[in-house]
Amino acid sequence: MDKKKIARRSALAAACLALAGAAWAQAPAWPGSKPVRIVVGFAPGGSTDVMARIVAQSVGEAIGQTVLIDNKPGASGNIAASEVVRAAPDGHTFLIAPTSVETANPWLFKSTLLPSRDLTPVGTIGKTQMYLVAKPQMPAKDVRELVALAKAQPGKLSYASAGTGTPPHLACEMFKAASQTFVTHIPYRGAAPALQDVLSGQADFVCDPGIAFPHIRTGKVKLLGIVSAKRSPFFPDVPTVGEQGVAGADLDIWFGLWAPNGTPPEVLARMNKELARALAQPALAKRYGDLGAEPVSMETADFRALLQREGKQLETLIKTQGITVE
Repeated sequence: MDKKKIARRSALAAACLALAGAAWAQAPAWPGSKPVRIVVGFAPGGSTDVMARIVAQSVGEAIGQTVLIDNKPGASGNIAASEVVRAAPDGHTFLIAPTSVETANPWLFKSTLLPSRDLTPVGTIGKTQMYLVAKPQMPAKDVRELVALAKAQPGKLSYASAGTGTPPHLACEMFKAASQTFVTHIPYRGAAPALQDVLSGQADFVCDPGIAFPHIRTGKVKLLGIVSAKRSPFFPDVPTVGEQGVAGADLDIWFGLWAPNGTPPEVLARMNKELARALAQPALAKRYGDLGAEPVSMETADFRALLQREGKQLETLIKTQGITVE
């Protein structure tokens, strides 16, 4: 090959590289001009939805783009998760859901969806603890007395739940298993109607996700213990059920953010960073506090580890207690 041909080819290669570099430089940085959509698997107004909207507002301001909430309720978050699985992995669609969508749903539903395989965890957006709340007429004053009462009358006491397979249901089943008691389960369609029947005395107690705070403070229900490994920052004087002799009954409701598999790693890292920044804001913490929630940020690796631990815990519980939804 003569020198002229080599020179022409070198010039052509240099031109191509220059054009590629120019195109790269002109490519809009994420998120560009397209809004970001967060799919939420629960109806507007619930804890998951409200927390998602609080986070979306803060993240949207940080990335300079609108972050929209798209509610797709049904099947304990499975419908929303399926929607995100099918979405383009371009950093413009995410899922916000309780961790139970990954740690409990695979053992409760016949669906082939498996978020740990079909979605990529990004990070947490916070958590709520659960509170063992009893009807005002309940003779038991604490967890020990409740356990003694349940053992003296197997099956006579009842507990309400937000629905079969929901975290409040699983928390109460965990309490039953740990305390070796038999209490009748009454499922409702949501935490609010479950709490309402405890307020009216139709059910004896509930594992409440934080919506009972006003009624606890006014004495309309009895707070017997915290169904968590740690005491609540909202009721620091109330011991956990473990401190009251029922070890192994602790389940927090964690909320996280997932993305479609294949989403660019730099987008995932940026989202995790913006979540951490948002959750560190005092104004956000106050708004969370109104929901009985705590803003807790986790790195992606720690979030994955949480999902693994909770998944093993709930798989064992669901199989041991024979809990089924479908």
